[in-house]
Amino acid sequence: MKLLQSRCLIVIVVYSLLLLAIPYFLDCHNKMLAPGEQPFPKECSEAVAPISWGEEDLEEDVDAGGNLTAGARSRRGRQHIYIHATWRTGSSFAGELFNQHPAVFYLYEPMWLMWQALYPGDAESLQGAVRDMLRSLFRCDFSVLRLYSAAGPLTTRAVFGWKNNKVICSAPLCGAYRKERVELVDGRVCEKQCTARDIGELERECRKYEVMVIKDVRVLDVGVLFPLMADPSLNLKVVQLVRDPRAVHNSRMKSKQSLVKESIQVLRSKHRLERSKVPFLSNRAQRADATVARALEVICEAWSRDQELVRRSPAWLRARYLTIRYEDLVLDPLSGLGALYSFANLTVTPATEAYMLNMTRGVGYSSDRPFLISSRDAKEAISAWKKRLSLGQVQQVEQGCQRAMKALGYRPNNT
Repeated sequence: MKLLQSRCLIVIVVYSLLLLAIPYFLDCHNKMLAPGEQPFPKECSEAVAPISWGEEDLEEDVDAGGNLTAGARSRRGRQHIYIHATWRTGSSFAGELFNQHPAVFYLYEPMWLMWQALYPGDAESLQGAVRDMLRSLFRCDFSVLRLYSAAGPLTTRAVFGWKNNKVICSAPLCGAYRKERVELVDGRVCEKQCTARDIGELERECRKYEVMVIKDVRVLDVGVLFPLMADPSLNLKVVQLVRDPRAVHNSRMKSKQSLVKESIQVLRSKHRLERSKVPFLSNRAQRADATVARALEVICEAWSRDQELVRRSPAWLRARYLTIRYEDLVLDPLSGLGALYSFANLTVTPATEAYMLNMTRGVGYSSDRPFLISSRDAKEAISAWKKRLSLGQVQQVEQGCQRAMKALGYRPNNT
């Protein structure tokens, strides 16, 4: 009897080990072992892109520019785009280029609700929840937002920067604007004319579009997105928007009070706890300056990791990833617009070209409302930091962001 019990126990243990091993091999070992290769790879983490789509899929469905062919689009369904950015990089401007396109369903910073509801949770611990929310949103399932919104019905008046959203402010949800017409939405007009609609109506509109774009600033590690990019049913591409860290710092200082809470969440990431400690500052303004500046160093480190990670990733993933500098986008606006739209399988029209030129050839750069999208002088926007930051501030940014600046092609001030 004891012998039988021992054998049963052995069988149960072996069976349990097999159950544990199978998911491991599915996630980290989904190709044939090469001769002499160890059965358990040394690396299996978010630092390595998953193998998916396959090289044969890449050759068949992706052209020389990394864009899906027409046949691939028909087989894989609609195109999803995530704009991977951080605060004050021009991401609202880049997102607006998609918001204006008649064929795009655009969502502005949907993860804001989560970060506000879970404050002061650290950014690192929220990354899994961010990924899960993205997966639901890309499938036009907006019910996940109920977890983080106030009690009561969830309506279009509580999500996605609704006052400036072309879909929410256009027919059939509202008659204030027309989606097919390229023009900025005046939030005051939308607020006055557009009544609250049930979120289910917005989900139904979402399913009508061939291209869906989400812009957010709360993914701090591109590895978080790899499982979504590896899912053929999502057909996801990522646009990473970056900007000269010195210009980012200048813009962040102008709106620092609005960014303190977000910066604290970035700094609270577990691996930054010790390194983020600074001497006590009694002055509130000084504390805000220090918090926003230290958060930028964390962001620059994330940029460096992202670029290295994508560089070491398989060809299929690199073909679905575009890094674009804000400076290149606004200084050569038509080429920048063409690159973005081509990557998203969208057509550039005369109206979108005119809009792009108008937005980058405005008068001046200063604004009392730094989060407001408006026509600005692109050349002044990219060089304003040279006049507004002190030498000490410039040196601090260059020291803290040295690796990121080198990786992204930004030269130190003295060269």
